[in-house]
Amino acid sequence: MQPIRSLLAVAVMSGIAALLAASVVSGADQTTAASNMNVGIDLSYIDHSVKPGDDFFSYANGAWVKTAQIPADRSATGPTQELEDLTAKRTADLIQNMAKTQPAAGTSNRKIADFYAAYMDEAGVEKRGLAPIKAELDQIDAIKTRDDLARVLGSQMRADVDPINATNFQTENLFGLFIAQGLEDPSHNIAYLMQGGLGMPSRDYYLSHDPEMAADRAKYLTYVGALLKLAGTTDADTQAAAIMALETKIAQAQESLVDSEDIHKANNMWTMADYAQKAPGMNWAAYFNAAGLGDQKQIDAWQPAATTAIAALVGSEPIDTWKQLLRYHAIDSAAPLLPKAFADLNFKFYSGTLEGVPAQPERWKRAVDATSSDLDYAVGRVYVQKYFPPEAKVEVQDMVKNLIATFNERLDTLAWMTPATRAKAKAKLATLRVGVGYPDTWRDYSALVVQAGDALGNHERAIEFRYRYQLSKLGKPVDRGEWWMTPQLVDAVNLPVQNALNFPAAVLQPPFFFPHGDAAVNYGATGATIGHEISHSFDNLGSEFNAQGKLENWWTPQDAAHFKATTQKLVEQYNHYEALPGLYVNGQQTLGENIADVAGLAVAYAAYHRSLHGKPAPVIGGLTGDERFFLAYAQSWRVKIRDAELRQRLSTDVHAPDNIRAQAVRNIDGWYAPFHVQPGQKLYLSPDNRVKIW
Repeated sequence: MQPIRSLLAVAVMSGIAALLAASVVSGADQTTAASNMNVGIDLSYIDHSVKPGDDFFSYANGAWVKTAQIPADRSATGPTQELEDLTAKRTADLIQNMAKTQPAAGTSNRKIADFYAAYMDEAGVEKRGLAPIKAELDQIDAIKTRDDLARVLGSQMRADVDPINATNFQTENLFGLFIAQGLEDPSHNIAYLMQGGLGMPSRDYYLSHDPEMAADRAKYLTYVGALLKLAGTTDADTQAAAIMALETKIAQAQESLVDSEDIHKANNMWTMADYAQKAPGMNWAAYFNAAGLGDQKQIDAWQPAATTAIAALVGSEPIDTWKQLLRYHAIDSAAPLLPKAFADLNFKFYSGTLEGVPAQPERWKRAVDATSSDLDYAVGRVYVQKYFPPEAKVEVQDMVKNLIATFNERLDTLAWMTPATRAKAKAKLATLRVGVGYPDTWRDYSALVVQAGDALGNHERAIEFRYRYQLSKLGKPVDRGEWWMTPQLVDAVNLPVQNALNFPAAVLQPPFFFPHGDAAVNYGATGATIGHEISHSFDNLGSEFNAQGKLENWWTPQDAAHFKATTQKLVEQYNHYEALPGLYVNGQQTLGENIADVAGLAVAYAAYHRSLHGKPAPVIGGLTGDERFFLAYAQSWRVKIRDAELRQRLSTDVHAPDNIRAQAVRNIDGWYAPFHVQPGQKLYLSPDNRVKIW
């Protein structure tokens, strides 16, 4: 299911070099070690003026938060960002030096070298101006009828949404495509159509009464006008107002994030005739033919009401207004790879205004990110060859086995679960497929054309290549081993329809995972991450899929009622967290991730003790095993974030803010004694009110 994004991590010591050089105290020395720094935990981050029972995040990280500086080209900083920087430097070294190895023409390595070189050719980008998007703009200008409009809209659709694995519901195109196994036919892949059409991150930016978002709307209108003027549009301000009005209507037509998350509302297999009848206004035959989907008998309408309402806008709004919107979106999407004036303007709004980031990353960093993103698995293959040793993979696999075994044991002890549901849960756990590091088979990039001196064209061809790859899966048997995350990504994911997990190589290294390191720290951080992902198979979404990934609730009514009542307590618990003045966490929107945080932490805690094989945990640096476990967990959420970025996440993200996720410890019985948490403290929950799911 959902990736945990920048949300998983082990705590970092003061510097990467120090972390990599640190050694774990062993043997008799473990009980007497007095070092202030342990692998994965830095005691200098602790703010002793804060009681753990009042705010465990601030207790574990408060001293660091007071002095930490967010880099000018970042919206947040913390251990994940630091590992992302390290991974980026390693990836940059591989990419920048690729040309020196003189790879043969047509090979993936040659394409990596040429892609990066084209991106770095700033003089060439400036010289070409808007020429790289002229064909697209001409296509838009040639629209005369609504049938023409439908064909152009269809030609722009890409596989840029993922509602199940990545909780990615946003596309700037009018609709987005997701291809995965059928909800009711897990043996074959099908197409899912999802709402889109907005330039800002979500419908809330257009509809919210929040004063900050209202201010963002005004700045967006200014940005649209400025971008059009830069492109030579004579009536730019008038067009900007029309574009903003149409996007607002699209936002009003869209369904909410909470409704979009409801898998039962998404199970709508429409035939081509259904689209014409249920969503008039769009020439769907022309649209799907242009999108390469004309041979599909059925396509799932993930958000049916939005599909109907957006199609109506295609049929009712003036064609000229649609052309203006499409022209703006074409320029806006290409802006980062157009001349500097366009790239700077684009950055200033999307990163500066919406995320609060004051400085754009250096071009080489952007070039590395783009190469790693567009040539994803080609770069990943080179990365793991150098930076992911086999022994690290084996150690993580052992940890996974222990966590799964622990989860299985806990299923046997759940008094509330009926035998029928328990049997289905254990069957699902037994067939769970866990990918560690990298996929078993690598993607073939021979069909992707990368040309020297064509940065924007290379990017657009890479996006289309990915789209064609997704289209090629339609109607075919499902590849249960398919990966949805690249090895160089600092993240992890649960794939509910595949009943599988992906743990990329980049996240399985210091400062997230320490080979041969302290078990308390490894289980408190990476173990909680693994437990988090395992538990997604049994959360409010995972519980809707059986062991084969078919949409089938395998709970008895009695168990389902208990589960709903228990998780409702978690909704209410998180609804009370104030993330920004006057802005609270949406407990329902973040429920799946909150369930996984609490369940994953509980399972990791039990698995840590299981790993001790009945022996007492060593004391290291004056800290007991339980203290190190929970501190590692809390320091894994160490973060400092800009308000604008946090505001955006509250609107678009299904995860609670990082500092709030650290407070999940309040639901674990074993947290209370080591930190002397007492009734009356802010995080204290009576035993009956602690949410225990697995």
